[in-house]
Amino acid sequence: MKPRVLVSDDEPSLREMLGILLRRAGYETTLAASQREALQRIAEEEPFDAVITDLLMPDGSGMDVLRAARERDESTQVLMITAHATTEQAVEAMRLGAYDYVQKPFNNDELLAALEKALEKRALVTENRVLRGEALGESGRYGLVGRSLAMQRLRALIEKVAATPSSVLITGESGTGKEVVARAIHRLSPRADGPFVVVNCGALPESLMESELFGHEKGAFTGATSAKPGLFRAAHGGTLFLDEIGELPLPLQVKLLRTLQEKAVRPVGGEKELPVDVRVLAATNKNLEEEVREGRFRQDLFYRLNVIRVEMPPLRARREDIPLLAQHFLEKHAALVGERRTLSPAALRRLLELDFPGNVRELENLIERGATLASGEVIEPADLGFFDEPTPPAPAGPTEPTELPPGFDLDAHLAREEERYLRLALEQAGGVRTRAAELLGMSFRQFRYRLAKYEPDVGD
Repeated sequence: MKPRVLVSDDEPSLREMLGILLRRAGYETTLAASQREALQRIAEEEPFDAVITDLLMPDGSGMDVLRAARERDESTQVLMITAHATTEQAVEAMRLGAYDYVQKPFNNDELLAALEKALEKRALVTENRVLRGEALGESGRYGLVGRSLAMQRLRALIEKVAATPSSVLITGESGTGKEVVARAIHRLSPRADGPFVVVNCGALPESLMESELFGHEKGAFTGATSAKPGLFRAAHGGTLFLDEIGELPLPLQVKLLRTLQEKAVRPVGGEKELPVDVRVLAATNKNLEEEVREGRFRQDLFYRLNVIRVEMPPLRARREDIPLLAQHFLEKHAALVGERRTLSPAALRRLLELDFPGNVRELENLIERGATLASGEVIEPADLGFFDEPTPPAPAGPTEPTELPPGFDLDAHLAREEERYLRLALEQAGGVRTRAAELLGMSFRQFRYRLAKYEPDVGD
């Protein structure tokens, strides 16, 4: 689909010249001979991708055209043209959202270059809006951001698991979002109205762990001046999430196993067991099968917890989700500090190159750093801590053919290679076309034109 441009100018020769110039450049162009006609077009037609308007017209100001276009769709980019510009007018136009201010007489190539950059900005704004909507929509239901195949499968599994009463063991590297998954299972389960209690088994002192989990009676030990119900009873009717279950000492593993089997707890110093109705979810970044073989984790407790296994994919295995996650964290930071930030294409490219041993948590920390240190709205690689461009390894190119195969078609071969690189760039850019174009060293319009040959619905 061709970009739609509205040209508003009362001078017939200039208006017609711009119409011819833009149509030859591949734009769908609408002409308006007055401010009134421009306002009518903006009100009655679909939002334009860009508007080129004269500042001074006999029946009004181009400022009103600018306001109307931006109110109809804030992503519409407006170029102001005039022979009588003042600094105050230029400042006011930029304040109202104009993309650029072009002085008459202007060079046609320079005007086309300004329009192309304006449309690239519109594409970026639009795609960021889509990313933000996807991120917030997914986050609202699952707390999980991503559209990769791995995340689609994870969300489908959460839906199935949530409806059951079974114990779930969530495994994966640190920072992959195991607690987020546990919360999603609880939120989508029949226990959603009950409490969700988190226990970090690696953070509790071993001497206090039994009391924290199962409670204690008054006077059960020195300092027990009053009875305490414990976290199992605090989670009654809901879900207990045992994070870092691999850190639980062996003596506590025995008591936990009994509690899961009997559905009852015995507080420290107590003489009777108290019934509890709790669904247990556990998580670990350890290999519990290895821990069982080494005698550090009870096999019977492992089987009790591992009824359903949920494996968390590392971030490096779903790189296409990085742009979505980055946008999500930028929105989160903006909500906290009230300052909007965007990633430059170069900064996003550097993020896509990382292996992220710290996974999603590491990405969030990087985004917070960049949003905090950026001097303006755009976060550059240096704000993320990248001060030097990486030296890419020399490509191990394909073996040069020594002869042409029978029936070789050069045009078909070049078309296949072009399509392969276009799709590779799209995949690396997480589906964001402006960023894919940046990776290939071409303009957004050039990229869209080439891609349209293989995806006709894209259009030019």
